[in-house]
Amino acid sequence: MTSLVQSVDWLTIAPPTLTAVVAVGVLVADLFVPAARKQLLGWTAIGGLAAALALLVPLRAGDRSTFCLTPDAAVRACSYTADEFTLVIQFLVLGGALVTALLSLPDTRRKLPAGEYWFLLLSSAAGAALLPAARDLATLVVALEVASLPAFALVGMRRGDRMSSESALKFFLSSVTATAVTLLGVSFVYAATGTLHLTEIAERLGGVPGQLQTLAQAGVVLTLVGFAFKTAAVPFHFWVPDTYVGAPLPVAAYLSVVGKAVGFTGLILVTVVAFPSYADVWGPALAVLAALTMTVGNVAALRQVSTRAWSAVRLLAWSSVAQAGYLLVPIAAAAYSTDDQVGATVAYALMYAVVNLGAFAVVVLVARSHPKVRISDFRGLYAERPAAALALGFFLLNLAGLPPGIIGLFAKVTVFSAAVDAGLGWLAVIMGVNVVIALYYYLRWTALLFQAPEGAVKRLGAPIPVTLAIALTAVAGVVLSGYPQAALRFAATSLF
Repeated sequence: MTSLVQSVDWLTIAPPTLTAVVAVGVLVADLFVPAARKQLLGWTAIGGLAAALALLVPLRAGDRSTFCLTPDAAVRACSYTADEFTLVIQFLVLGGALVTALLSLPDTRRKLPAGEYWFLLLSSAAGAALLPAARDLATLVVALEVASLPAFALVGMRRGDRMSSESALKFFLSSVTATAVTLLGVSFVYAATGTLHLTEIAERLGGVPGQLQTLAQAGVVLTLVGFAFKTAAVPFHFWVPDTYVGAPLPVAAYLSVVGKAVGFTGLILVTVVAFPSYADVWGPALAVLAALTMTVGNVAALRQVSTRAWSAVRLLAWSSVAQAGYLLVPIAAAAYSTDDQVGATVAYALMYAVVNLGAFAVVVLVARSHPKVRISDFRGLYAERPAAALALGFFLLNLAGLPPGIIGLFAKVTVFSAAVDAGLGWLAVIMGVNVVIALYYYLRWTALLFQAPEGAVKRLGAPIPVTLAIALTAVAGVVLSGYPQAALRFAATSLF
């Protein structure tokens, strides 16, 4: 008989728990902190995220679980597992939230309501940190919504801005639709298997009685469609460009990295862990989605006009869609190979998180003197801010997969190898073509940085938090390029 009393390991759940506690603390403190000292709330949020990151260190062995139904480790079904996969994704999302917090500090001084902003950011980060540890569908869906719901409000945080409100509405409607589809799929899976735990679903899904086969198949398909929305895979990507443009720039950076990590983590858990018996369904589907997503994203990024308002943000948004296509490749490959291919997605996600946050950090800096954030506004940036121009050039070359961005090159090779090893030669060819397409718009933007500036140089002071965010991401990118094994070792590690 299964025990209803679950064990609780408080250290195991400490990172997301601390983040949530600090979120509530900041919201309450906002009632008492005078307006002149609201910056203390931001530094408190940053301190909380740094402490949550530090709490990952005692868990580095990656062998802890909690909220388990039975004490027998060999057969127990747990709702929360802190394995290597969990810790890497938690490091990514909490680190991404920390960089976002640094970028947000100047805006919360004047433009954004401090208390609400920090509460929403920390709440979303707590949900994002919980999701990779979720090992049952109920916890997975709850974590997904805790990460997503505050993000709607963050996008519409610029009060009185029509574009911000419109973007928040588009994001809300698309995400709610995805949630409804996911919940319907989850309920069908539960009805067919009688369990919510991912490992038990994997065991029972292959032996579902004949009369429940259709229900199980519908549940699997609907669950996958719901997560495809969250990952911004084509054709479920339509909300991305307008949402990024309407959101405050730090929030756009957050969505591009942490929001994407949330969607892909959930997709990995439901496909590789819960639905391996349906690999013949989700494998081909994800391979097609990967091809469509990288192609549509790169072609749309290629068509951006450099003199159009917000063109820099739109290019990064479409680039984000294209990068989602690359991230889908190893997940699709996992359906065709007995080797664990998911590690390639983790390695690529680490690279992408560092360099994309860095690129957005430089955009935030340039936006202080060029509010419309056109690509053409970056012309001659080297003459104005040499360090920022070099950093942005390095980030863009990483995204393109060119030296000196060694980690970007190695990550793309790892994803390419995953497709080839799984026998998906046609997908590897499409990926190769898309990498060449992306070279044009990344190199065009990079070349613009070192051209002679047009007219007088506009220069405002660089806020210390933004400078720190650029420095952190640049140092991380250089370290990973010098020692790519730090990220690429996950491509050869069995995560499940």
